[in-house]
Amino acid sequence: MARSFSEIGAKVARGDAIVLTAQEVGEALADGGRLAPEEVDVVTCATRAVMSGTYAVLSFPAASPGSFVRAKGARLNGVPALVGPCPNERLGHLDLIVFGTAESREDSRYGGGHLFRDLVEGEDVRVEVDVEGGGFEVDLSLADMSTARLFGTRHCFKNYSAFVNPGEERVSTIFHASTFDPCWTGASVSGCGRLNPLENDPLLETIGVGTRVLMNGAEGFVLGKGTRSSTDRPNLSGYAEMHEMDPEYMGGFATSAGPECISSWAVPIPVLREGILERMAAPEGAIPLPVLDVTTRKELGRATYADVWEGVDLMVKFDPEACKRCTACRAEAICPTGAIAFRDFLPTLDRKRCFNCGLCATSCAGDVFRAHLGSLRFAGREVPIVVRQSDRLRAERLAEELKRRILDGRFRMTEMAERISP
Repeated sequence: MARSFSEIGAKVARGDAIVLTAQEVGEALADGGRLAPEEVDVVTCATRAVMSGTYAVLSFPAASPGSFVRAKGARLNGVPALVGPCPNERLGHLDLIVFGTAESREDSRYGGGHLFRDLVEGEDVRVEVDVEGGGFEVDLSLADMSTARLFGTRHCFKNYSAFVNPGEERVSTIFHASTFDPCWTGASVSGCGRLNPLENDPLLETIGVGTRVLMNGAEGFVLGKGTRSSTDRPNLSGYAEMHEMDPEYMGGFATSAGPECISSWAVPIPVLREGILERMAAPEGAIPLPVLDVTTRKELGRATYADVWEGVDLMVKFDPEACKRCTACRAEAICPTGAIAFRDFLPTLDRKRCFNCGLCATSCAGDVFRAHLGSLRFAGREVPIVVRQSDRLRAERLAEELKRRILDGRFRMTEMAERISP
């Protein structure tokens, strides 16, 4: 069985297409179930995770024409920006590039990812501009920015790795929101398993240059393969307009080695041939998860994504009445997204900011935050998972959202303009 993209596109346009999420396909094919190619036309896949290779291009008027010759530097909510590439001499206009991992000069737990979410939420941000002989400040919002595009240089990895610390010293690392405890006491994991787009199209048969995707809920496009992409571990580069993004799918993630950036992708995969659907039948237990030494990056063994996503809680359970009134709340202090706060002496949890990383459940002295995160089994060891840097729950929701948009005509699939070489 072989079908063309135009055939499937025509079925979508007529409203006759059968669209399933990768989760639904996996459930249909579980325990020896079968799904004929003609029973599904498009499969929607998604991932949400900490993705370092993120930057924004922002362009906006900051002052009246003639107010200054050229900007020498700029900061947004304390996050440093690169001025350029256009100098905009005497125009009062700024073109800026802001890295998702850039750290605010005012708050080491606030970075570019946090800034991007604040902008998309409609918050005013303070823009400080350095010019010859001085500087000035102005408060602006995303609505004031004629151009605001988010780019991914290394996104949507075909899953990732898990990390442990076998050494005897605590380690500061981007792979843990707190310093990493020593002696194999916990594991940090990344990757959305069989829901990941490139896990379902590792040969890049349907995903290529020009493929329309959802990035943080906004329509965007694949630009090509990402940096450090390889045949075994491909990843993608892409972009989307920030004005259309959903803040719940993006944000900042504070780690013990500096701020990181959260991004989400959803990608439609047309079922052009039978082999594509067969590949989606692979269970979580068939997807390897390398376990690395967080210091040396050497592989110590291999678990599978069944350890990460089967029989676990995708959402953190929250019971504020169970609070023990600790002198200092460790869960609040280390929450990487700032989702935990206190009101009237009781903890609160902002569900839209919560990443479901589970770190609060492993650090709370009581039972306010609870989540079964599972354990990694590899090389004769069993190491409990203490923090997740991927949010499977929202990845599933984003795959469902893309499915709805395809079915109701809000999302138009595009055939790749050029294939990406592995």
